[in-house]
Amino acid sequence: MEKKKLEWKKLKESKIRAGHHRILVNKTFRLPDGRVAEYEILKRLGIVCIFALTPKNRVILVRQYRPGAEMVLDEMPGGNMDEGETPMRAAKRELLEETGYTGKIKLVGWSFDDDAYAETRRYHLIATNCKKVAEPKPDKNEFLEVVEVSLGEFRKHLKSRKLTDVKVGYLCLDFLNLL
Repeated sequence: MEKKKLEWKKLKESKIRAGHHRILVNKTFRLPDGRVAEYEILKRLGIVCIFALTPKNRVILVRQYRPGAEMVLDEMPGGNMDEGETPMRAAKRELLEETGYTGKIKLVGWSFDDDAYAETRRYHLIATNCKKVAEPKPDKNEFLEVVEVSLGEFRKHLKSRKLTDVKVGYLCLDFLNLL
């Protein structure tokens, strides 16, 4: 396949709306066949997702309502990165805020968000030897319950697809040779 057949040229970009950690922009492109098309793109600074394990290999999850899914889900801790924040710093902050735990954190990698119309990197991190050191201090619109499950229960949970970071869960288990 010729590379030229896939070349797009961005003509302009304008902000439509900015919200909490999210910006919606309109991007206009010249397509390879010469036509012009507009796309609404969601931009975020970045997202961290933490696979957290206690010394007894219990997986730490956060039970919370998710407005997009309109249901309560058991999720891996994580959230949006703040301006100027590294993935490691964001992961430490999010883990402590959402669960009250700290641990040894390692960056495994990153992937693009699963939406082709989003400009977001999702960072995958592992926290091992996690210990509770404080009570959770969630954001004002977060209502959370911390849950610990066994590795077997977590694997079943991944297969149920009732969490938003299935891919990250599998990648972290694979990285730790726990699949």
